[in-house]
Amino acid sequence: MPERHATVLCSQGLHARPAAAFARAAAETSHRITIRRTDGNPVSGSSTLMLMSLGLKEGEQVVLASDDESAGPALDHLAALLATELDGQ
Repeated sequence: MPERHATVLCSQGLHARPAAAFARAAAETSHRITIRRTDGNPVSGSSTLMLMSLGLKEGEQVVLASDDESAGPALDHLAALLATELDGQ
């Protein structure tokens, strides 16, 4: 199971707009993507509501994962998105 560790760098955390942008990007991949706090349970990366339920703040560490071994490039892209503001996307 490929995983990527990432840091949320959105200054306001993953509130509605950045969560929706991330969920769209995750849904556009051909992989089932999950996201979780390093010590938490995974939620669907393509669900805005589930992302918002995590209450992620700026600077928090998360783990992105997929059960598809070929998902590495998609996870890299999503990890890079978390390092941006995401508001304008």
